[in-house]
Amino acid sequence: MTKYRIVVGSDFAGFELKELLKKYLQQDPRVSEVIEMGVNSLDDKTDYPNIGFALGEKITSGNADRGLLVCGTGIGMAISANKVPGIRATTVHDPYSLERAVLSNNCQVITMGARVIAPELALSLIKPWLDYVFDEQGPSAPKVKQIIELEKGAKK
Repeated sequence: MTKYRIVVGSDFAGFELKELLKKYLQQDPRVSEVIEMGVNSLDDKTDYPNIGFALGEKITSGNADRGLLVCGTGIGMAISANKVPGIRATTVHDPYSLERAVLSNNCQVITMGARVIAPELALSLIKPWLDYVFDEQGPSAPKVKQIIELEKGAKK
């Protein structure tokens, strides 16, 4: 069984949902470590771009396998994490978008909006997220390779 090092982060808007999801991850046998980033209280008003970007860097440096970010909508965190070369992050609020994020796009980071998704639904998405593994030889692999190549060309 694969054991993941999961990095979690949020801004103040996503703090409570992140705490709930973090507790679930800490008890999941598929998780070897939960690494905390972002705010540590509702009073901490650190801007989400810094958190999303730092989480992406944690993954590309090899210090974590997957990431979970929570803000008000999930959108700003996804945009911020995607600014890190090599990161693919997307907002997920339903089972199908979650499945496609990993199986079709090999996203290492998922984001959620605490003002958009109910806690029960967010929790129900975590279990399958840890089950999904991108197939490097599957039909989506050439598309992900294209994304990687496009990103390399944009860095020039």
